[in-house]
Parts: sequence; C-alpha cells; structure tokens
Amino acid sequence: MRTLFYAGLGLLVLFEVLKVYFIMPMPGSQEMNSIDAAYFLHSYRWFFRIAFFLMVLIGTLSAFRIKRKWIPVIPLVVAAFVVVVFNFKMTAESMFKQPETLVFKGQHENQLSDSTIVMAMEHNGAVKGYPIRYMVYHHQVQDEIGGKPVIATYCSVCRTGRIFEPMVLGKPETFRLVGMDHFNAMFEDKTTKSWWRQVTGEAITGPLKGELLPEVESFQVTLKKLFEQYPHALVMQPDQEFIAEYDTLGRFEYGKSKNKLTGTDSLSWNRKSWVVGVDLGTQSKAYDWNELVEHRTINDIIGDTPVVIVLADDEQSFAAFQRPSDTVNFIFRKDTLISGAMSYDFFGRALAGSLLPLKRVKAYQEFWHSWKTFHPGTKRYEK
Repeated sequence: MRTLFYAGLGLLVLFEVLKVYFIMPMPGSQEMNSIDAAYFLHSYRWFFRIAFFLMVLIGTLSAFRIKRKWIPVIPLVVAAFVVVVFNFKMTAESMFKQPETLVFKGQHENQLSDSTIVMAMEHNGAVKGYPIRYMVYHHQVQDEIGGKPVIATYCSVCRTGRIFEPMVLGKPETFRLVGMDHFNAMFEDKTTKSWWRQVTGEAITGPLKGELLPEVESFQVTLKKLFEQYPHALVMQPDQEFIAEYDTLGRFEYGKSKNKLTGTDSLSWNRKSWVVGVDLGTQSKAYDWNELVEHRTINDIIGDTPVVIVLADDEQSFAAFQRPSDTVNFIFRKDTLISGAMSYDFFGRALAGSLLPLKRVKAYQEFWHSWKTFHPGTKRYEK
C-alpha cells in the first residue's frame, strides 16, 4: 500500500509536468510532433488526476505508519507545489491575458508615436489598427469592425500577426490561449474545445481538426503611414491593467528584443532572421528583409503570377501586389509605385487616370523559422 502512495504522487507530478511541457516552450518540446498526445492528456486530465489521487489516498495510512512521519510529507508537499505551479503559474492563459477594457482612439486623440507599428484591417469603410507592442502580450483581441466579428492574433515567438473571423460551426466563437505547437501560439474554442493554430487559423487537433477560420485581410504599417492613407482610422489603446506587461518602448517591434525566443537575428536566412513571406495559396515565397531594406522594391514572379514587394521610406511598412503583367516592372520612389505612365500609392490605389487598383496579395513579416515550418514547400528569393 505504501508503494501506491509514492507511485500516485510520482505519476501525478509527471502528468502535470508533461501536460504543460508538450504545449509550452521548454527544451525539446517544440521540436516534437506531440500535439495529439498533449490534447489527450488535456482532455482526460480529470480522469488521470482522480486515478492518481485515489492511489495516494489508498496508500496514505500505510505511508504514515512509520516513526518519522515527516518523510511522506516531503513528497506530498512537492506534489502539491508542482500541481499549483503548473496549473496556475506556467499555463499560457495565466501568463498572457486578453484586454479587460478595449479602447480605440482616432488620429488626434491617440497617444502613440508615429513610428509605432500596427497590424491593421479595413472593412465596410472602417479601419482599425492593433499596436504590435500590445499584441505581443495579449496574443489575441476579440473585436468587431464594420459589423464583422474578428479576432486579431499575434505570436511573438514566430513574429506572426493574423486576423480571422472567429466563426466556428457557423456561429461567433470565443477562444482562450492554451499554449503553443512548433513555437506557434494555439487557441482553444469554447464550444468544441478544438485547438487552433495562430499562424494558419487551422484546427490541428480536437473534434474540428482540419477546419479553418476565415482569414481577414490585414497589413502591417506604422501609425504615420496608416493615418496618411486612412485619416479616420482607429487605433487600439493600452489597457491600464496591463501597463507593466507591455513592451512600451517597442523593443520587439523594432527587432531590439534580447529574449532568446523573441529576439531578432540581424543576419539573413537564420532562424530568427526577418522575412516577408508571400502566400498565393498554392505557392509561397520568402524574401529576405535585409535585401528589401536595401532595394525597397522587388519585382518577381511566383509560379505564373508577377508580383512586387515594396518597403516604405519608414523602413517598417511593407506591402505586396500582383503586377498587371510580367512586363510591368515597378520602381518605388517617395512611397509611390511607378512604371512608365502608371503610378500607385503605397496601398495600390491609382494616382492618375482610370487605372484599376493593384490587387494586394497576402504578405507577412515573420521569422524565417516560422515561415519555412508552416510553408514547407516555400521557395526563397535569390537574385
């Protein structure tokens, strides 16, 4: 019976550690294909806990039937400590919380600097921006724009910002942050308890495995660039409850973070190097950020699709468009796309004549390790 006491405590500790280990950035955990095992442990957590607790309970009398009764107290205290820490301190949702008060302000009331980087979107004439310096803490903001429910998400370990419609089984859904898989944040929907990957919006385990959240087109720009093009835009303000948690100096957004998980490698094509990834659905390609900074404009062809990637004069705002044809090559001067008599602003809108606007293509700034992991067939741009 005494063996049951110690075995129960040991198995409980092992279970609580593994349940968190598989979905948090611990040594070796994110290189493993362990998501289904993690989901199994999470789904049946109370079965395991009750079973191990019964083992401890059955063996308790025998364990304490000794002269030195303090001996079984030690593993009991250790197990209780592990249970508390791994359930209330080391879980993702205990470390990173959603804003309690969501406030947006316009150009003249906003207190953030012009150089602040935001992920932004436009819908039904409304434009909203979410500062990266706040998103790296919150990871998700559930909101609406122009009557459409949205969930703005960000993963600082992958440097990935995405906005989705939070629609599950045809209804608006709420999500909680549960951890990460292959260094990318994961969310759990309230109804089916499926786990969804932040970078793709795909359910990777659970009842809805394989389903996708509809993505909302977004773009990354500085506040100055956002307000130049959309003077009526609204920008998310800090929640005063979390001021101490925010990257108020913008170290992460400017690539100055010294954290091992979120820091930037200034060289090209290393794990933490920045790339602009362009996703055309069936094909994708990555462009070295350093090269984009040097040339400001890259004319290229992905498959059969001619594209152009541009970087604004602020060296932070970027965009990608489909070129009218492979014979039309653009230069980018004073934040204007120019090819012969054709000219377009940074957002692809024609500046003269009756030209149609350029078609924006999906483009994201992220770490190279993230882009190649979640776009395994991607190509690298090389001159």
